[in-house]
Amino acid sequence: MNSIKDERKLLGLTYLLCIAFFVNLGFLKEPFDKGALIMGAVICLLIGYAYFIVRKFFPDGDKFILIFVCLLSVIGIAMLYRLKRSDSIKQVIWFCISISVYILVVVLLPDLKSFSKYKRLYMIGTVVFMAMATLIGTTVYGAKNWVIIGPISFQPSEFGKLFLTAYLASSLKDYKTFKDLIEPAIIVMVSLGFMVIQRDLGSALIFFGMSVTMLYIATSKLKYIIATFVMSGTGAFASYNMFSHVRKRVMIWKDPWKYANDESFQIVQGLYAISSGGLLGSGLGFGLPGLVPVRTTDFIFAVICEELGIIMGLGIIMLYFLLFYRCMRAAIYVEDKFSQLLVVGYSAMLASQVLVIIGGVMNVIPLTGITLPFVSYGGTSMLTMFFALGIIQKVSEEG
Repeated sequence: MNSIKDERKLLGLTYLLCIAFFVNLGFLKEPFDKGALIMGAVICLLIGYAYFIVRKFFPDGDKFILIFVCLLSVIGIAMLYRLKRSDSIKQVIWFCISISVYILVVVLLPDLKSFSKYKRLYMIGTVVFMAMATLIGTTVYGAKNWVIIGPISFQPSEFGKLFLTAYLASSLKDYKTFKDLIEPAIIVMVSLGFMVIQRDLGSALIFFGMSVTMLYIATSKLKYIIATFVMSGTGAFASYNMFSHVRKRVMIWKDPWKYANDESFQIVQGLYAISSGGLLGSGLGFGLPGLVPVRTTDFIFAVICEELGIIMGLGIIMLYFLLFYRCMRAAIYVEDKFSQLLVVGYSAMLASQVLVIIGGVMNVIPLTGITLPFVSYGGTSMLTMFFALGIIQKVSEEG
């Protein structure tokens, strides 16, 4: 009962944050922007409906996962409304679609144990989606990772990582000897190779972090992890010498100020935005986000820190940590090995993506252009992440 009370308190705080954001956004325009209130009301209704369905019909699982995701989505949509209203409207539509997919996964999918037998299907899906952008992709911001078919545009690697995780879970669940790791290792290396060719280094880092985590959970062998890091270091060194775009990213990372007017302009502008916001920020609507390139996707974290302060930035990081903790907690209570590895893989995927993009924006690691989950603008990213969390929610119900 205490869990339900805590959930409802957190849900109430989510509503309060949503109302505060959009009322504030309404006052930024003269006359008062009623559209902001309508958008806030729509988001509250969607969150309330999703929580009601999952809580009423599936009361045993971890509902904090849904609430933490909704909190992050509220922050992202509110900031997008501040930056570019048309993108925020599209994001609300994607939020509606994604949360519907989340509910459908929980409601319609049978026991996940039965899905472990489709290893070959997952492998084919992985190879197809990883290779797609290499063959028919379009270059956007230096990376050839988008496929555009008429009015539809998407990143195949977003779907590829779902298939890769499912493939690794179905392969590693039967691990007994080293021979069982050869095929999964080949598939992972092929996937990483396609990402390097496409210049999608962010996805490559995410796949690596996810694969290493699943490998350790499946085998508990530290020597495999050490060997993986050695081989990856060798591959990274080879990529550095073979591909100019890899050398460029490292060059910018080592000394961004030297190239502030050219190659590292967006990193430097992002760092200026974070520092100018200080601890409490300049206030919603009172920053200068127009000076930050790619502000609705890659650098939205910098814009949030500028207007809402480093305090809000730390709060977002804590929300991701709590979400990761609740996801990994679901893996502890489930007995089926396939379901456990699937949860670990999707949880590691989320954590790796957050660390890679926030680390890149703050120049802790070389910058790679990926979205901040649930916060940045991006329909494909939101849809795939909600699907992954729907699977985790399903596993938590079973556990």
